[in-house]
Amino acid sequence: MADRKHLTYDQRFQIQEFLTKNESFKFMSRQIGKDCTTISKEVKNHLLFQKTGSFGRPFNDCSINRDCTLSHLCSKNDCQIKHCKNCSSCYIHCPHYQKRSCILLQKPPYVCNGCDKRSGCTLEKHLYFAKYAQNEYESTRSESRSGLSISSEEATRLDILISPLIMKGQSIHHICIYNKDNIMFSEKCIYNFVASGIFSARNIDLPRKVRFRPRKSNHTLFKVDKLCRIGRTLEDYLTYLKEHPDTPIVELDSVEGRKGGKVLLTIHFVESQFMLAFLRESNTSQSVIDIFDKLYWELRPDIFQKLFPLCLADNGSEFSNPKAIEYDKEKNRRTYVYYCDPSAPYQKGAAENNHVFIRRILPKGTSFDDLTQEKVQLMMNHINSYARKKLGNLTPYEVFEKFYGREVLEILGAELIPPQDVTLRPELLK
Repeated sequence: MADRKHLTYDQRFQIQEFLTKNESFKFMSRQIGKDCTTISKEVKNHLLFQKTGSFGRPFNDCSINRDCTLSHLCSKNDCQIKHCKNCSSCYIHCPHYQKRSCILLQKPPYVCNGCDKRSGCTLEKHLYFAKYAQNEYESTRSESRSGLSISSEEATRLDILISPLIMKGQSIHHICIYNKDNIMFSEKCIYNFVASGIFSARNIDLPRKVRFRPRKSNHTLFKVDKLCRIGRTLEDYLTYLKEHPDTPIVELDSVEGRKGGKVLLTIHFVESQFMLAFLRESNTSQSVIDIFDKLYWELRPDIFQKLFPLCLADNGSEFSNPKAIEYDKEKNRRTYVYYCDPSAPYQKGAAENNHVFIRRILPKGTSFDDLTQEKVQLMMNHINSYARKKLGNLTPYEVFEKFYGREVLEILGAELIPPQDVTLRPELLK
Protein backbone atom coordinates (compact mmCIF):
# COMPACT_ATOMS: atom_id res chain seq x y z
CA MET A 1 0.00 0.00 0.00
CA ALA A 2 2.87 2.40 0.85
CA ASP A 3 4.28 4.26 -2.19
CA ARG A 4 7.38 5.47 -0.28
CA LYS A 5 6.33 9.10 -0.80
CA HIS A 6 5.79 11.77 1.80
CA LEU A 7 2.30 12.87 2.76
CA THR A 8 0.97 15.86 0.81
CA TYR A 9 -1.02 18.78 2.18
CA ASP A 10 -4.21 17.39 0.59
CA GLN A 11 -3.68 14.06 2.35
CA ARG A 12 -3.09 15.84 5.65
CA PHE A 13 -6.29 17.81 5.15
CA GLN A 14 -8.14 14.53 4.54
CA ILE A 15 -6.71 13.18 7.82
CA GLN A 16 -7.97 16.29 9.63
CA GLU A 17 -11.46 15.82 8.17
CA PHE A 18 -11.55 12.12 9.08
CA LEU A 19 -10.41 12.88 12.65
CA THR A 20 -13.26 15.36 13.00
CA LYS A 21 -15.66 12.58 11.97
CA ASN A 22 -14.04 10.11 14.43
CA GLU A 23 -12.99 7.72 11.67
CA SER A 24 -10.45 4.99 12.50
CA PHE A 25 -6.86 4.91 11.23
CA LYS A 26 -7.68 1.79 9.20
CA PHE A 27 -10.48 3.62 7.45
CA MET A 28 -8.17 6.56 6.71
CA SER A 29 -5.57 4.09 5.43
CA ARG A 30 -7.96 2.71 2.85
CA GLN A 31 -9.12 6.15 1.74
CA ILE A 32 -5.71 7.85 1.54
CA GLY A 33 -3.65 4.88 0.35
CA LYS A 34 -1.12 4.95 3.21
CA ASP A 35 -0.39 2.42 5.90
CA CYS A 36 -2.37 3.02 9.09
CA THR A 37 0.90 3.11 11.07
CA THR A 38 2.08 5.99 8.87
CA ILE A 39 -1.09 7.93 9.62
CA SER A 40 -0.83 7.19 13.34
CA LYS A 41 2.75 8.47 13.43
CA GLU A 42 1.77 11.53 11.41
CA VAL A 43 -0.93 12.46 13.93
CA LYS A 44 1.26 11.87 17.01
CA ASN A 45 4.27 13.70 15.54
CA HIS A 46 2.35 16.86 14.63
CA LEU A 47 0.05 17.46 17.58
CA LEU A 48 -0.89 21.02 18.46
CA PHE A 49 -1.31 21.56 22.20
CA GLN A 50 -3.81 24.19 23.34
CA LYS A 51 -4.43 25.28 26.91
CA THR A 52 -7.93 26.64 26.44
CA GLY A 53 -11.04 26.41 28.58
CA SER A 54 -14.69 26.40 27.59
CA PHE A 55 -17.51 28.94 27.55
CA GLY A 56 -17.47 30.71 30.94
CA ARG A 57 -14.74 28.40 32.32
CA PRO A 58 -10.99 29.10 32.02
CA PHE A 59 -8.33 26.48 31.37
CA ASN A 60 -7.56 24.53 34.53
CA ASP A 61 -6.16 20.99 34.42
CA CYS A 62 -5.73 20.47 38.17
CA SER A 63 -7.31 17.19 39.24
CA ILE A 64 -8.55 18.65 42.55
CA ASN A 65 -9.85 22.01 41.29
CA ARG A 66 -13.50 21.15 41.95
CA ASP A 67 -12.86 20.79 45.69
CA CYS A 68 -10.29 23.59 45.83
CA THR A 69 -10.95 26.33 48.41
CA LEU A 70 -7.74 28.30 47.92
CA SER A 71 -7.81 31.87 46.75
CA HIS A 72 -5.46 34.69 45.67
CA LEU A 73 -2.42 32.44 45.17
CA CYS A 74 -1.27 34.57 42.26
CA SER A 75 -2.23 37.94 43.81
CA LYS A 76 1.35 39.14 43.37
CA ASN A 77 0.70 39.07 39.62
CA ASP A 78 -2.32 41.38 40.03
CA CYS A 79 -4.80 38.56 39.40
CA GLN A 80 -8.37 39.80 39.83
CA ILE A 81 -9.94 36.33 40.21
CA LYS A 82 -10.84 35.48 43.80
CA HIS A 83 -11.10 31.68 43.69
CA CYS A 84 -8.13 29.79 42.25
CA LYS A 85 -10.33 27.07 40.74
CA ASN A 86 -11.59 29.74 38.33
CA CYS A 87 -8.09 30.90 37.40
CA SER A 88 -6.05 29.65 34.44
CA SER A 89 -2.62 30.35 35.95
CA CYS A 90 -2.96 29.51 39.65
CA TYR A 91 -1.40 26.06 39.10
CA ILE A 92 1.99 27.75 38.63
CA HIS A 93 1.97 28.91 42.26
CA CYS A 94 -0.09 26.18 43.91
CA PRO A 95 1.90 23.61 45.99
CA HIS A 96 -1.03 21.14 45.79
CA TYR A 97 -1.31 21.17 41.99
CA GLN A 98 -1.85 17.72 40.41
CA LYS A 99 -1.99 17.58 36.64
CA ARG A 100 -4.96 15.81 35.10
CA SER A 101 -4.93 14.47 31.54
CA CYS A 102 -7.77 13.04 29.50
CA ILE A 103 -7.53 9.25 29.39
CA LEU A 104 -9.04 9.24 25.89
CA LEU A 105 -5.83 10.81 24.55
CA GLN A 106 -3.86 7.69 25.49
CA LYS A 107 -5.51 5.61 22.76
CA PRO A 108 -6.30 6.20 19.05
CA PRO A 109 -6.90 8.67 17.55
CA TYR A 110 -4.89 10.55 20.25
CA VAL A 111 -6.60 13.89 19.49
CA CYS A 112 -9.61 15.96 20.52
CA ASN A 113 -10.72 16.89 16.98
CA GLY A 114 -13.88 14.77 17.03
CA CYS A 115 -14.59 14.74 20.77
CA ASP A 116 -18.21 15.70 21.55
CA LYS A 117 -17.18 16.95 25.03
CA ARG A 118 -14.54 19.33 23.71
CA SER A 119 -16.73 22.45 23.99
CA GLY A 120 -17.11 21.98 27.76
CA CYS A 121 -13.63 20.69 28.56
CA THR A 122 -11.11 22.73 30.57
CA LEU A 123 -8.14 20.36 30.12
CA GLU A 124 -5.24 20.70 27.71
CA LYS A 125 -6.36 19.81 24.20
CA HIS A 126 -4.41 17.81 21.61
CA LEU A 127 -5.42 18.80 18.10
CA TYR A 128 -4.34 17.94 14.57
CA PHE A 129 -4.54 20.64 11.91
CA ALA A 130 -3.33 20.03 8.37
CA LYS A 131 -1.77 23.48 7.92
CA TYR A 132 0.15 23.29 11.19
CA ALA A 133 1.35 19.73 10.39
CA GLN A 134 2.45 20.78 6.88
CA ASN A 135 4.45 23.74 8.23
CA GLU A 136 6.15 21.52 10.81
CA TYR A 137 6.96 18.93 8.15
CA GLU A 138 8.46 21.50 5.78
CA SER A 139 10.51 23.02 8.59
CA THR A 140 11.88 19.61 9.64
CA ARG A 141 12.69 18.71 6.04
CA SER A 142 14.54 21.98 5.53
CA GLU A 143 16.57 21.58 8.73
CA SER A 144 17.52 17.99 7.88
CA ARG A 145 19.00 19.10 4.56
CA SER A 146 21.08 21.94 5.94
CA GLY A 147 24.27 22.09 7.96
CA LEU A 148 26.89 19.37 8.41
CA SER A 149 25.75 15.88 9.33
CA ILE A 150 28.64 14.95 11.61
CA SER A 151 29.02 14.69 15.39
CA SER A 152 31.81 16.41 17.34
CA GLU A 153 33.41 13.04 18.18
CA GLU A 154 33.43 11.99 14.52
CA ALA A 155 34.84 15.38 13.52
CA THR A 156 37.65 14.99 16.08
CA ARG A 157 38.48 11.51 14.83
CA LEU A 158 38.67 12.69 11.21
CA ASP A 159 40.68 15.76 12.17
CA ILE A 160 43.33 13.61 13.87
CA LEU A 161 43.52 11.42 10.75
CA ILE A 162 43.24 13.97 7.92
CA SER A 163 44.77 17.27 9.07
CA PRO A 164 48.36 15.96 9.56
CA LEU A 165 48.25 14.43 6.07
CA ILE A 166 47.06 17.71 4.56
CA MET A 167 49.91 19.52 6.35
CA LYS A 168 52.31 17.13 4.63
CA GLY A 169 51.05 18.40 1.28
CA GLN A 170 48.80 15.46 0.43
CA SER A 171 45.62 16.17 -1.52
CA ILE A 172 42.23 15.19 -0.19
CA HIS A 173 41.80 12.90 -3.21
CA HIS A 174 45.01 11.06 -2.29
CA ILE A 175 44.01 10.85 1.38
CA CYS A 176 40.53 9.46 0.59
CA ILE A 177 41.90 6.80 -1.77
CA TYR A 178 44.36 5.32 0.70
CA ASN A 179 42.22 5.75 3.84
CA LYS A 180 38.72 5.09 2.50
CA ASP A 181 37.99 2.38 5.06
CA ASN A 182 38.71 4.79 7.92
CA ILE A 183 37.24 8.02 6.53
CA MET A 184 33.81 6.74 5.39
CA PHE A 185 32.91 10.08 3.76
CA SER A 186 33.10 11.24 0.15
CA GLU A 187 35.76 13.69 -1.04
CA LYS A 188 33.09 16.37 -1.38
CA CYS A 189 32.17 15.98 2.29
CA ILE A 190 35.80 16.26 3.37
CA TYR A 191 36.22 19.45 1.31
CA ASN A 192 33.08 20.84 2.96
CA PHE A 193 34.38 19.98 6.42
CA VAL A 194 37.68 21.74 5.71
CA ALA A 195 35.89 24.79 4.27
CA SER A 196 33.59 24.94 7.31
CA GLY A 197 36.56 25.15 9.67
CA ILE A 198 35.86 22.04 11.73
CA PHE A 199 39.37 20.66 11.03
CA SER A 200 42.73 22.05 12.09
CA ALA A 201 43.65 22.22 8.40
CA ARG A 202 42.11 25.09 6.47
CA ASN A 203 41.49 25.96 2.83
CA ILE A 204 44.79 27.90 2.81
CA ASP A 205 46.57 24.58 3.45
CA LEU A 206 45.19 23.17 0.18
CA PRO A 207 47.40 24.74 -2.54
CA ARG A 208 45.01 24.21 -5.44
CA LYS A 209 41.89 25.07 -3.46
CA VAL A 210 42.79 28.76 -3.08
CA ARG A 211 43.93 29.11 -6.71
CA PHE A 212 40.79 27.93 -8.50
CA ARG A 213 37.15 28.92 -8.48
CA PRO A 214 34.67 26.55 -6.82
CA ARG A 215 33.56 23.92 -9.32
CA LYS A 216 30.05 22.70 -9.95
CA SER A 217 29.84 19.03 -9.07
CA ASN A 218 27.29 16.38 -8.20
CA HIS A 219 26.64 15.85 -4.51
CA THR A 220 27.58 12.25 -3.78
CA LEU A 221 27.26 10.68 -0.37
CA PHE A 222 29.25 7.68 0.79
CA LYS A 223 27.27 4.55 0.10
CA VAL A 224 28.08 0.94 -0.54
CA ASP A 225 29.74 0.83 -3.95
CA LYS A 226 27.24 -0.71 -6.38
CA LEU A 227 30.07 -2.59 -8.06
CA CYS A 228 30.79 -4.53 -4.89
CA ARG A 229 27.21 -5.85 -4.95
CA ILE A 230 27.70 -7.54 -8.32
CA GLY A 231 27.50 -11.25 -7.65
CA ARG A 232 26.60 -10.63 -4.01
CA THR A 233 22.89 -9.75 -4.15
CA LEU A 234 20.16 -11.62 -2.30
CA GLU A 235 19.34 -13.55 -5.48
CA ASP A 236 22.97 -14.69 -5.71
CA TYR A 237 22.79 -15.66 -2.04
CA LEU A 238 19.67 -17.79 -2.57
CA THR A 239 21.25 -19.40 -5.64
CA TYR A 240 24.33 -20.29 -3.60
CA LEU A 241 22.16 -21.88 -0.91
CA LYS A 242 20.35 -23.99 -3.50
CA GLU A 243 23.67 -25.33 -4.73
CA HIS A 244 25.05 -25.74 -1.18
CA PRO A 245 21.96 -26.38 1.00
CA ASP A 246 23.91 -27.49 4.10
CA THR A 247 25.99 -24.31 4.34
CA PRO A 248 25.83 -22.68 7.82
CA ILE A 249 24.77 -19.02 7.64
CA VAL A 250 26.36 -16.17 9.58
CA GLU A 251 24.53 -12.81 9.74
CA LEU A 252 26.43 -9.55 10.25
CA ASP A 253 24.96 -6.37 11.67
CA SER A 254 25.74 -3.30 13.76
CA VAL A 255 24.13 -2.05 16.96
CA GLU A 256 24.48 1.68 17.58
CA GLY A 257 24.53 3.52 20.88
CA ARG A 258 24.87 7.29 20.73
CA LYS A 259 25.25 8.73 17.23
CA GLY A 260 28.93 9.22 16.45
CA GLY A 261 30.06 7.11 19.41
CA LYS A 262 31.18 3.53 19.79
CA VAL A 263 29.21 0.78 18.04
CA LEU A 264 28.94 -3.00 18.22
CA LEU A 265 29.56 -5.43 15.39
CA THR A 266 27.35 -8.48 15.92
CA ILE A 267 28.09 -11.85 14.32
CA HIS A 268 25.14 -14.23 14.56
CA PHE A 269 25.38 -17.97 13.85
CA VAL A 270 21.86 -18.78 12.67
CA GLU A 271 21.78 -22.54 13.34
CA SER A 272 22.87 -22.31 16.98
CA GLN A 273 21.55 -18.75 17.66
CA PHE A 274 24.99 -18.07 19.15
CA MET A 275 26.08 -14.44 18.81
CA LEU A 276 29.42 -12.65 19.09
CA ALA A 277 29.73 -8.91 19.64
CA PHE A 278 32.78 -6.68 19.22
CA LEU A 279 33.14 -3.09 20.36
CA ARG A 280 34.38 -0.62 17.75
CA GLU A 281 35.48 3.00 18.23
CA SER A 282 33.52 4.13 15.18
CA ASN A 283 31.29 2.64 12.52
CA THR A 284 33.91 2.29 9.78
CA SER A 285 34.62 -0.39 7.22
CA GLN A 286 38.19 -0.75 8.47
CA SER A 287 37.03 -1.60 11.99
CA VAL A 288 35.01 -4.54 10.60
CA ILE A 289 37.95 -5.72 8.49
CA ASP A 290 40.27 -5.57 11.52
CA ILE A 291 37.91 -7.79 13.54
CA PHE A 292 37.72 -10.40 10.78
CA ASP A 293 41.51 -10.36 10.38
CA LYS A 294 41.90 -10.86 14.13
CA LEU A 295 39.42 -13.77 14.19
CA TYR A 296 41.06 -15.34 11.14
CA TRP A 297 44.46 -15.66 12.81
CA GLU A 298 43.21 -16.42 16.33
CA LEU A 299 40.97 -19.26 15.14
CA ARG A 300 43.39 -20.48 12.44
CA PRO A 301 42.27 -20.50 8.79
CA ASP A 302 40.80 -24.02 8.87
CA ILE A 303 38.51 -23.31 11.86
CA PHE A 304 37.61 -19.85 10.51
CA GLN A 305 36.46 -21.28 7.17
CA LYS A 306 34.38 -23.86 9.01
CA LEU A 307 32.69 -21.15 11.13
CA PHE A 308 32.31 -18.52 8.40
CA PRO A 309 31.55 -20.24 5.08
CA LEU A 310 28.93 -17.61 4.16
CA CYS A 311 28.11 -14.16 5.60
CA LEU A 312 24.93 -12.16 5.01
CA ALA A 313 25.12 -8.41 5.72
CA ASP A 314 22.94 -5.37 5.18
CA ASN A 315 23.81 -2.36 3.00
CA GLY A 316 25.55 -0.40 5.76
CA SER A 317 28.71 1.49 4.85
CA GLU A 318 30.67 -0.58 7.40
CA PHE A 319 30.32 -3.57 5.04
CA SER A 320 31.32 -1.60 1.93
CA ASN A 321 34.59 -3.48 1.35
CA PRO A 322 33.51 -7.14 0.99
CA LYS A 323 36.71 -8.28 -0.72
CA ALA A 324 38.77 -7.37 2.36
CA ILE A 325 36.47 -9.63 4.40
CA GLU A 326 36.35 -12.44 1.83
CA TYR A 327 40.12 -12.66 1.28
CA ASP A 328 43.12 -12.63 3.61
CA LYS A 329 46.21 -10.51 2.96
CA GLU A 330 47.69 -13.30 0.81
CA LYS A 331 44.57 -13.17 -1.39
CA ASN A 332 43.31 -16.56 -0.16
CA ARG A 333 39.53 -16.82 0.01
CA ARG A 334 38.24 -17.34 3.53
CA THR A 335 34.48 -16.67 3.20
CA TYR A 336 31.68 -15.37 0.94
CA VAL A 337 29.82 -12.12 1.61
CA TYR A 338 26.30 -11.37 0.33
CA TYR A 339 23.97 -8.39 0.83
CA CYS A 340 20.30 -8.15 1.75
CA ASP A 341 18.02 -6.00 -0.37
CA PRO A 342 18.00 -2.30 0.60
CA SER A 343 15.62 -1.48 3.49
CA ALA A 344 14.91 -5.16 4.11
CA PRO A 345 16.36 -6.06 7.54
CA TYR A 346 13.83 -8.90 7.86
CA GLN A 347 15.94 -10.87 5.37
CA LYS A 348 18.42 -11.44 8.18
CA GLY A 349 15.75 -11.62 10.85
CA ALA A 350 17.62 -14.06 13.11
CA ALA A 351 20.22 -11.43 14.02
CA GLU A 352 17.59 -8.69 14.36
CA ASN A 353 15.59 -10.87 16.78
CA ASN A 354 18.67 -11.63 18.86
CA HIS A 355 19.35 -7.91 19.20
CA VAL A 356 16.30 -7.81 21.48
CA PHE A 357 18.42 -9.44 24.20
CA ILE A 358 21.16 -6.83 23.74
CA ARG A 359 18.57 -4.07 24.06
CA ARG A 360 17.38 -5.52 27.36
CA ILE A 361 20.84 -4.81 28.77
CA LEU A 362 21.69 -1.75 26.63
CA PRO A 363 18.37 0.04 25.96
CA LYS A 364 18.02 2.10 22.81
CA GLY A 365 19.70 5.48 23.19
CA THR A 366 22.28 4.19 25.69
CA SER A 367 25.80 5.43 24.97
CA PHE A 368 28.41 2.71 24.41
CA ASP A 369 31.34 5.08 25.07
CA ASP A 370 31.95 3.74 28.60
CA LEU A 371 31.85 0.10 27.51
CA THR A 372 34.87 -2.13 27.22
CA GLN A 373 35.24 -5.34 25.25
CA GLU A 374 35.32 -7.22 28.57
CA LYS A 375 31.88 -5.86 29.47
CA VAL A 376 30.56 -6.68 26.01
CA GLN A 377 31.88 -10.24 26.36
CA LEU A 378 30.20 -10.56 29.76
CA MET A 379 26.90 -9.40 28.25
CA MET A 380 27.15 -11.90 25.39
CA ASN A 381 28.02 -14.73 27.79
CA HIS A 382 24.75 -14.12 29.64
CA ILE A 383 22.77 -13.86 26.38
CA ASN A 384 24.32 -17.06 25.00
CA SER A 385 23.55 -18.85 28.28
CA TYR A 386 19.83 -18.05 28.03
CA ALA A 387 17.79 -21.14 27.03
CA ARG A 388 15.74 -20.94 23.83
CA LYS A 389 12.57 -22.87 23.09
CA LYS A 390 13.56 -23.20 19.41
CA LEU A 391 16.71 -25.02 20.49
CA GLY A 392 14.82 -27.62 22.51
CA ASN A 393 15.31 -25.60 25.71
CA LEU A 394 19.09 -25.65 25.26
CA THR A 395 21.28 -22.55 25.33
CA PRO A 396 23.07 -21.19 22.22
CA TYR A 397 26.34 -21.92 24.03
CA GLU A 398 25.47 -25.63 24.38
CA VAL A 399 24.31 -25.99 20.77
CA PHE A 400 27.38 -24.15 19.45
CA GLU A 401 29.60 -26.43 21.54
CA LYS A 402 28.01 -29.52 19.96
CA PHE A 403 28.69 -28.14 16.47
CA TYR A 404 32.23 -26.81 16.91
CA GLY A 405 33.62 -27.99 20.26
CA ARG A 406 34.65 -26.29 23.48
CA GLU A 407 38.11 -25.34 22.17
CA VAL A 408 36.57 -22.87 19.72
CA LEU A 409 34.43 -21.35 22.48
CA GLU A 410 37.52 -20.85 24.64
CA ILE A 411 39.33 -19.09 21.79
CA LEU A 412 36.31 -16.80 21.38
CA GLY A 413 36.31 -16.07 25.12
CA ALA A 414 32.81 -17.51 25.64
CA GLU A 415 31.78 -18.90 29.03
CA LEU A 416 28.61 -20.67 30.17
CA ILE A 417 26.76 -18.81 32.93
CA PRO A 418 24.82 -20.94 35.45
CA PRO A 419 21.05 -20.75 34.75
CA GLN A 420 20.21 -19.11 38.06
CA ASP A 421 22.84 -16.39 37.49
CA VAL A 422 21.75 -15.32 33.99
CA THR A 423 20.91 -11.59 34.02
CA LEU A 424 19.38 -9.71 31.09
CA ARG A 425 18.97 -6.28 32.63
CA PRO A 426 21.07 -3.08 32.59
CA GLU A 427 22.25 -3.84 36.14
CA LEU A 428 24.52 -6.56 34.67
CA LEU A 429 27.05 -4.00 33.43
CA LYS A 430 26.78 -1.68 36.42
